[in-house]
Amino acid sequence: MKKKLLLGFLSLSLVVVLGACGDKSAENGGKEGLTIKVGASPEPHSKILEHIKPALEKEGVKLEIVEFTDYVLPNQQVDQKQLDANFFQHKPYLDSEVKKRGMDLESVVNVHVEPLGAYSKKIKSVDELRDGAVVAIPNDPSNGGRALTLLAKNGLIKLQDENKLESTAKDITENPKNLQIQEVEAAMLPRMLDEMDMAIINTNYALEADLDPTKDALFIEEKDNPYANILVARSDNKDSEAIQKLAKALTSDDVKEFIEKEYKGAAIPAF
Repeated sequence: MKKKLLLGFLSLSLVVVLGACGDKSAENGGKEGLTIKVGASPEPHSKILEHIKPALEKEGVKLEIVEFTDYVLPNQQVDQKQLDANFFQHKPYLDSEVKKRGMDLESVVNVHVEPLGAYSKKIKSVDELRDGAVVAIPNDPSNGGRALTLLAKNGLIKLQDENKLESTAKDITENPKNLQIQEVEAAMLPRMLDEMDMAIINTNYALEADLDPTKDALFIEEKDNPYANILVARSDNKDSEAIQKLAKALTSDDVKEFIEKEYKGAAIPAF
């Protein structure tokens, strides 16, 4: 009987000690072993996050990066609290997804612009684009509209309103080369270059496919556009100490220098 009582007392003591350790971590603002999980595209977002890991460690924040190759799951997982934040998208895309899916997500800070570019394995100049050529664009509303605007700015089509962020093929008013516009999932575009005459590709997917936007693109967006890539969090955690430290690290002079040296115009600081 005494042996059972002693074991029970020891078990209770262990629970109390473990509970006290957890409370101590919480009282220190989570600085002991605090981990923040951020979803990101492999290029250039994940590389930028990897670069700031040491700086965040010094601030008491351990950064865990979860890579995604699609544009849907990162937002869903932040909204469902499987992730703390994500870094892969621009605000027009975020606004479109929030409206469509009813998610509680907000932009925290602008980080960089990835100019959208036109690529081809069949032609070396846009002047060589044949009549009736097949041109692939991203199938999500914000990037699809962005691609059509890029085509319009380069004289291939005319749109009803070039300032409309979510133009569709129905907004094309003039198409002198009778281009056949095909909407394709953004991640698939680099793999379909052999089948298409030309494709409008997001820079992160171009980089993953070993395409150099500054050398391989037939034409590319100007840096002054509304498509800065952003850090995104929920309304209930965007002002937290950890998220704000992450935002500060992403917009530091060190990151600005890293983006400029590493990407040489394929990604441009937006701060």
